Amino acid sequence: MRVVIVGAGKLGYTIAELLSSEGIEVVVVDKDENQLTAVKETLDVMTINKSGTNPTTLDDPDINRAEIFIAVTSTDEVNMVACILAKKHGIKHTIARIRDIQFMGEAREYVKKNFDIDLLLNPELIAANEIYRILMTPAALNVDDFADGKIRLFEARVTHHSKVANIPLKNLKLPNGVLAGLIHRDHRMIIPHGDDFLQVHDNAYFIGFPDAIQKFSSNFVQQDSRRLEKVLIIGAGRIARALVVHLMDAGVSVKVIEKDYERCEQMAALLTGDSIAIYGDGTNVDLLAEEGIASADVVVCLTEDDRLNLMMALLAKHMGAKKTIVRVYRTEYVDLIEKVGVDVVISARLLSASEVLAFVRRGGVTRVSILEGAKAEAVEVIVQKGAKVEGKKLMDVKLPKSCLVCAYVRKGKAAIPNGHTILLDGDRIILFCLRGSVQEVVSWFTKEQRFIV
Repeated sequence: MRVVIVGAGKLGYTIAELLSSEGIEVVVVDKDENQLTAVKETLDVMTINKSGTNPTTLDDPDINRAEIFIAVTSTDEVNMVACILAKKHGIKHTIARIRDIQFMGEAREYVKKNFDIDLLLNPELIAANEIYRILMTPAALNVDDFADGKIRLFEARVTHHSKVANIPLKNLKLPNGVLAGLIHRDHRMIIPHGDDFLQVHDNAYFIGFPDAIQKFSSNFVQQDSRRLEKVLIIGAGRIARALVVHLMDAGVSVKVIEKDYERCEQMAALLTGDSIAIYGDGTNVDLLAEEGIASADVVVCLTEDDRLNLMMALLAKHMGAKKTIVRVYRTEYVDLIEKVGVDVVISARLLSASEVLAFVRRGGVTRVSILEGAKAEAVEVIVQKGAKVEGKKLMDVKLPKSCLVCAYVRKGKAAIPNGHTILLDGDRIILFCLRGSVQEVVSWFTKEQRFIV
């Protein structure tokens, strides 16, 4: 398979890195040679220094024989035009990054239908939705839904208060509909077995029915925790503007601090009720104290500077904030930021790359969630007729040790499997897979031995 990516910026680089690591042929196109330098020096991909909207560029056989065309420049109009030209030149599938929220709302289906774009990506909107899900689930570091919301992934940090710490998993009485699926410990991802147990400071991943997960999450919440009421956001960019709408709809009081006057005005126009936008510097200790940072349930740092976000999150913790969430651009900062005390780190680039991966792996794969900076993945795959697992008990199938079958949905009903579970054609399966093994694992559930477009 060959994939063309127009735009060698941060998002384009991340997508190229993930796809090339799976043996997919990747061609990165950008008219700015400087943008291509990092790609050339660090990734095993082809680069072409041309404009993605120039019709003659699409005449290049290295481009027009691709199966998927992805346009992720910083300009929506450029991305849409590039995708239109790609379809005209015979490329089957196109993906466009669209940052304008209007295109992602009422006009979404119009754009997809009339411009013939298969997938629209809005990294900021994806990140805002992810932050909202985390905020609305007690103790969550990560929350993701699969199988049309019938199965939920929940990540939490094991603390001294956690009731599940230091108990062998075979003796751990989890609620019906909840399974312990993955452990992140000392930079390693572990597929757990019965004799394994959760240790303090582990990041633990559970999967199960949404209602059961919601109740189970209370095991990771301190006794004095209460319902989310006050959120302080530093930075009023696109993510913040999408997030505040969700929060106000949920009855949460929001304060937003922004040092750019125009952005602050844009945010103020969105806010209703007792939510307010404050023109000021989020690193100003006196301003933070005056605006009640210590009484905020969560402080969310969403500026465009990774180091500034980290500094503000640490400052917020020092001043008494209960929980901090930080948005990062550089995925390599994720481990470092979590180690110094930040509760949740969000990468809009990785979240968007997850959607691209699911699209590229169309051979039965319908959903991908990248975990712990791409050390592992949660994958939703549909069992195909003739697959190696079809009609067999899980205990009799010698699946790779790098994966775990966590849940399945059959005829609209979700279930947690055991060794006697027999998987059938059409079942939706949710898997945990260690990075690098996904293609091998997915091949057990699909008839083809490679990803299909």
